[in-house]
Amino acid sequence: MHQGGHLRGDTTRTKGVRDLNRKLGILVAALMLVGVSCTGAGPTPSAEAVELTLWHNYGTEANATATENLVAAFEAKNPTIKINVVSQPADNYFDLLQAAAIAKTGPDLATQWTGLFDLKYQDYLEPLNSYMSVDELKKLKGIEYSSLNFNPDDGVLVVPLEVQFYNGFFNRDLFTTAGLNPDAFPTNWDELFAACDKLKAAGITPFVYGTGGQALGGGFYPWYDFSYLMMIYSPDDWKNLYTGATAYTDPAIEAQVSRWASLFTKGCTNQDVLTNQDSVAQFIAGEAAMTMEGTWAIAQFEQEMGDTVDVFVPPFTPDTIKGIVEYSGDGFSMTTYSKHKDAAAAFLAFMASDEAQPIVAQSGLIPAKNGFSTDSRMAKKLLSYAAEQGFTRYPMIDNVIQPEVSDDGTKGLNAAFGGAMQVSEAMSNMQSTLQALPAERRGDKYQ
Repeated sequence: MHQGGHLRGDTTRTKGVRDLNRKLGILVAALMLVGVSCTGAGPTPSAEAVELTLWHNYGTEANATATENLVAAFEAKNPTIKINVVSQPADNYFDLLQAAAIAKTGPDLATQWTGLFDLKYQDYLEPLNSYMSVDELKKLKGIEYSSLNFNPDDGVLVVPLEVQFYNGFFNRDLFTTAGLNPDAFPTNWDELFAACDKLKAAGITPFVYGTGGQALGGGFYPWYDFSYLMMIYSPDDWKNLYTGATAYTDPAIEAQVSRWASLFTKGCTNQDVLTNQDSVAQFIAGEAAMTMEGTWAIAQFEQEMGDTVDVFVPPFTPDTIKGIVEYSGDGFSMTTYSKHKDAAAAFLAFMASDEAQPIVAQSGLIPAKNGFSTDSRMAKKLLSYAAEQGFTRYPMIDNVIQPEVSDDGTKGLNAAFGGAMQVSEAMSNMQSTLQALPAERRGDKYQ
């Protein structure tokens, strides 16, 4: 979910700076532009006009709608603050953000992915603990993955916008046409390949892959799938991929990736997976039975396909799948070079407020704050897997492995999936990239 080279951050982000400003920061937070006044009467707006710039890379998906709606609500409460929203291209967003950070010409607020993505760029992300209540930030799901060393007390870098899922979508009508029960979705590899055979026999393309709704590169984004491939391990055991205790060349991993790549070789996918730019439109048009996306696509699919579309948990495991990717995958950060940090922090505090959560939900997303939910049919179904059916929650695997490894993996996994590279070579390249990193970036502390 990113582009660009690594910026080595000071992962010992000193407590001294935070402590020096903490008392002043807490006072600022109490009187913040969106904060509640001492009497609880409402916001205390700035008397001086302030103009902020916000960058995002959401395109036209539901996250962009939520961002625009949050900004509009914030500005209505704070008429002296103007936020200029700039939509940047997704495929080189982080290159642009990094270059702007070096020149100190970038935005005050920026979309940032969580996990190791925000640690990668931490040199230009302002820790928020001195600007707002950490106890309030801890009410946001997944806040640990938005923090230094995945610990909010060490410094929160990102205010999550939403709870995201990596998941699949399928066309119930096409399943029925192929003689498949849409209420009994496959739960493992064998059942999935059997379903693919029935769909093909009915003249239906089982899967469509391509750049997808997020358009994160020249081909499909393989980490949606890889997150489920690695559910042969527990979430805690994923740390072994970070440290190298489990090698990417492990036979169990190569076997999983080989099964996944055989979706292509067995004709269960479109044959232009590496170049297809129209996967979302093709799925909506009924040209394929399944596609891999995430919750950012729910609003569009529900609007354009109605009850025909449904969600599934990718059954990319030998045994019955019992895990699901449920994670606060993105949000907004304040840049270290912002000239209006109090105003920028005020917007982030508004994002984390109770008032903002219905705005997020009405935009088609799942609010990140505990105690808030969604009316979306498909989002509720996804939430039910862990909350009611005992599925294990996993983070997004591309957010908890080193960015260099995920960069290399994006190339290699795509090539292996499309038949342009042997699976063993792709996994060997990922392992070599991991081993080439400094030892401290393969240790017990995330950085």
